[in-house]
Amino acid sequence: MIVAASFWSVSVGILQILGALGVFLYGMKVMSEGVQKVAGDRMRGALAGMTRNRFSGVLTGLFTTTLVQSSSATTVLVVSFVNAGLLTLVQSIGVIMGANLGTTTTAWIVALIGKFDVGTVAIPMIGIGLPFFFIGKERGKHWGETLIGFGLVFLGLGLLKDSVPDLRTLIKDDPGTADFIRNIIATINGHGFGTVILFLIAGLVLTLTVQSSSAAMAITITCALNGWLGDIDTNSIGVFRNSAAIVLGENIGTTVTAWLASLGANTSARRAARAHFAFNVIGVIWCLALFYPFSNLVWWLADQLPTSLKGATEAMAKSEIAFGTAIFHSTFNFVNICLLVWFIPQLAKLVTWWVKEPAGGDSGHKLRFISSTLVDVGELSLAEAESAVRSMAKQTSDMFDGLVDVMAKPEQDLSARVRELKAMEDECDTMLHDITSYLIHCSTHEIGTGNATRITAMLRIVSELEAATDRIYRLVKLIQRKHQKNRAFDAPHYKELASISMQVRARLDVACNSISGVDGSTLERANSIEDRVNKLRKANNKSAALRMQQGSEVQTEMLFIDLNNHFEAVANHSLNIVQASRA
Repeated sequence: MIVAASFWSVSVGILQILGALGVFLYGMKVMSEGVQKVAGDRMRGALAGMTRNRFSGVLTGLFTTTLVQSSSATTVLVVSFVNAGLLTLVQSIGVIMGANLGTTTTAWIVALIGKFDVGTVAIPMIGIGLPFFFIGKERGKHWGETLIGFGLVFLGLGLLKDSVPDLRTLIKDDPGTADFIRNIIATINGHGFGTVILFLIAGLVLTLTVQSSSAAMAITITCALNGWLGDIDTNSIGVFRNSAAIVLGENIGTTVTAWLASLGANTSARRAARAHFAFNVIGVIWCLALFYPFSNLVWWLADQLPTSLKGATEAMAKSEIAFGTAIFHSTFNFVNICLLVWFIPQLAKLVTWWVKEPAGGDSGHKLRFISSTLVDVGELSLAEAESAVRSMAKQTSDMFDGLVDVMAKPEQDLSARVRELKAMEDECDTMLHDITSYLIHCSTHEIGTGNATRITAMLRIVSELEAATDRIYRLVKLIQRKHQKNRAFDAPHYKELASISMQVRARLDVACNSISGVDGSTLERANSIEDRVNKLRKANNKSAALRMQQGSEVQTEMLFIDLNNHFEAVANHSLNIVQASRA
């Protein structure tokens, strides 16, 4: 009976800890997704545009991770952006460095939890967010979601703190379990520097298990404060060093998320993930070499904190461990950035040597949905889709230029050029499949109404682009048939085809420049060009009919009419793109 009661007590305790951790992680997910919906466009702009140099990249990573509270989400986005060609390898390394520093805010939140009643913050925050979530408009609901997420994060941390039993209390309630835990701690603590390595491995395993460095940090500090890493009363600096060693392991463990995300991505994305791993491992190596003097410095800094922050005498040792761990985490990452930010080009060369180009060459920027395990990044992932749509638009534009080139050189053998255009048309078919699959995947994740509308528009745009490339290749085949059948065009034919192709070219330019959105004047210009194309098609076909009446070869004129009709069809697809971009 006693054993059964003890087992039941332990089981309930473990479930309470898991439940508290679940509230914390769910709160982080809700908060992160709310922030993305509130500031998604600005965050996408920051990640894609605020990386002019290594220092702005660091600030971008710091800013983004502080908002979404997940370095894993930021690094996954970085890998995704590199995969899409939105960031270079050198730019991505700076963002990753900043992400490492941004995630240290979690440790400070956990350290501060013991200084106030969590309920006085968490519950009112949820209460404020709830009305916005249910009765607010689009943006109001997103703010409500963000506030509820913040409240759940605080609530989860408070529950975690209360769920992990204090070892001294456990000695009274369950001495057998307490003695077992103390024996394990004593065994690990008895190996000098080997103890540091053992706790580092524990931190690595913990982060791999929960798949969140923020959650791992919360568990680490909570366990340290409750005596699970050693006796606070007799060896508080030893407990701090144990938690610091776990933090180093967590810094390595958090790189696995980006590593896994890069599997199946292109070479540049895999290099970005390896750069994250290399940066953190190099930092851990120098910190291990200086572990005791560095930890002593951090412990001294924690001791300098004002008494009002650390609390009463009986709570001071716990406060110093909590704040010491937070200071260690922040200082370690800050110093690591200061040391390695000057060597970003060399770090890029290292991972370039590490991850070789495939034997047959890289397949380029292939669209692939890359997501974080716990935090949904659907909002920010749309930047990759928009980049792919623009690439497809450029491919369509290049195909049209190739068509005009083939049409303007009837006397030359351009069979190789025709094969090249066929390969471009096939690639557009592949791009349509990839982008459509990607956008559908994005739509299944948490996104705002505005971006849902944008996804619908992009689905229509890529469909029209693919239809336009089909028409362009049909034009190429018609011109090829003209040469094979020896259908000779006269000067009036080429003049009329040049006039309509010039207008279609202008319409295609408007469409390609409208991918990110259009205004009323752009749509008016597109409609004006549409009118001119229609008039030219009718005039050209009328001229062909007149030439047939005058004895011109019927097959030649019918081929000419087919060319005119296909040119107008390309223009119609271009107009549809402009209209879809206006939606």
